[in-house]
Amino acid sequence: MQKNLPLLLLIIVLTALAVSFYHPDDQLTWFLETVPVMIGIILLLLTWHRFPLTTLLCFLLTLHALILILGGHYTYAKVPLGFWLQDLFDFSRNHYDRIGHIAQGFVPAILAREILLRRSPLLPGKWLFLLVTSVCLAFSAFYEMVEWWTALFSGEAATAFLGTQGDIWDTQWDMFFAFMGAMVAQLLLSRWHNHQLTDIAPDLKAKFSL
Repeated sequence: MQKNLPLLLLIIVLTALAVSFYHPDDQLTWFLETVPVMIGIILLLLTWHRFPLTTLLCFLLTLHALILILGGHYTYAKVPLGFWLQDLFDFSRNHYDRIGHIAQGFVPAILAREILLRRSPLLPGKWLFLLVTSVCLAFSAFYEMVEWWTALFSGEAATAFLGTQGDIWDTQWDMFFAFMGAMVAQLLLSRWHNHQLTDIAPDLKAKFSL
């Protein structure tokens, strides 16, 4: 079952992607929000034989993909879950995009951690924590620049993709939530991740024992 789990998760993501393509709220936004999922799938298929991922990371990547796909179908400002949270907590706006940006730090933190531990001399500890957090912040900042470039190129057509909902500090909030997501992921999941890494790459046991 565990051996077939990545394939099952891939099928779930592809199914969700296909369903979300059916009458999205805005076709351009759907494409812009889901194209990272498509690129990620291609990269995973091309590298899986040489670099299979831990089960934990596979689950996290699937969750992140589903968050992006749902946001792409409705646009982030109109996702029903966000409206439910808005009513429940009396928020001033639909905060589904905040969930997306927390995931933008949380999931890439484990991805960066896995790559660095398996492909670099870095050991678990403060330097790894700092570098992983920095990578996630850089990724978040780059994504904000992509949104900026898209807005310049597409004009009003990119409004739904930006999803600022009138918040002048939206970009700063997005990067802050990605930053928090990256740190929380490492604090909560590092030990579990280490255990799974030694299962998939037994040579790491020596590194973790140092």
